[in-house]
Amino acid sequence: MSTHPRIDIHSPSPGEPVYGAGVWHFATYVDRYATDGYGEPRTVLDAIALAGAVGDLSVLDLNWPFPPGDISTAEVRDALAEQKLRAIAVTPEFYTGRFARGGFTNPDPAVRRQAIDLVAASAEVGRELGVEYVKIWPGQDGYDYPFQADYTDLWAKSVGALRELAQAFPDLNFAIEYKPREPRNRMVFSSVARTLLAIEDMGVDNVGVLLDFGHSLYGGETPAEAARMAIARSKLFAIDVNDNFRGWDDDMVVGSVHLLETFEFFFALHDAGWEGVWQLDQFPFREDPVEAARAGIRTMRAFHRALGYLDRDALAAAQASQDALGAQRIAKRALFRALAESESEPA
Repeated sequence: MSTHPRIDIHSPSPGEPVYGAGVWHFATYVDRYATDGYGEPRTVLDAIALAGAVGDLSVLDLNWPFPPGDISTAEVRDALAEQKLRAIAVTPEFYTGRFARGGFTNPDPAVRRQAIDLVAASAEVGRELGVEYVKIWPGQDGYDYPFQADYTDLWAKSVGALRELAQAFPDLNFAIEYKPREPRNRMVFSSVARTLLAIEDMGVDNVGVLLDFGHSLYGGETPAEAARMAIARSKLFAIDVNDNFRGWDDDMVVGSVHLLETFEFFFALHDAGWEGVWQLDQFPFREDPVEAARAGIRTMRAFHRALGYLDRDALAAAQASQDALGAQRIAKRALFRALAESESEPA
């Protein structure tokens, strides 16, 4: 269990965002080289205890089935209550080796049905936990080679599966986390535009977008612009934030590489009146997970403070004339002031 000193700050200050994280932030990881893993194995209950030690987290997104697979919903509910946390989402694991040839798009109808049924079962668990949405990350849905698949068929299977689930659970939201690739070389839901188009084709109200900042970077998008597109259609259901070097989904600590673009992303959310959870999706392979979470939240808190320092009228004038240097000067003045204050405060 956690050896970190507890910091009991699970209720945000008035006007401050609610901070959350994917519970996998506190798991242990493997890659194709360190197949023995980075650190000792942890169950979801261990991960929840570490999340509680952060002090600033209020909500968690939970993988389902709960790792390592023999943990009940009641145990998870009790663990969350003990740490003064709540579940905001469940993420069904229909992207594992069992679905190597696809989940919703598998050529075998029986396996497609298994994927849909697994997501439906996770939605039932989500109902028990009182989640706000079921996160859909169909990592195995796509293709790897030219001529491998009928693209129209992949699209129809993906749209149809999600339409079926949304209609079966009208009381729940489903949030699609798009990504350009990995594990498939090309994923069906690979960009904000494609995902929004698919949602339009579904013709249901309870399917939207989960915008992962790192996936947007990795896909060559400008995350602030992607957020505006989803918000304009009332389809930005959730966000995950992290960072990367744009060549891979590195899931680094928030603001560690693209500091100004991340600030622009949060400005876009705030400017559009979006009030969802500011949620971490970091993978601290070699860093202490509690300290990595605290670092990410400290940076996000600085972004929130910087939004209050931003000269909106001056920025609007600079953007109206597309004055790049003037607009950046205004944004940097607010951001650097907030960061300096944040770093001078006790950790």
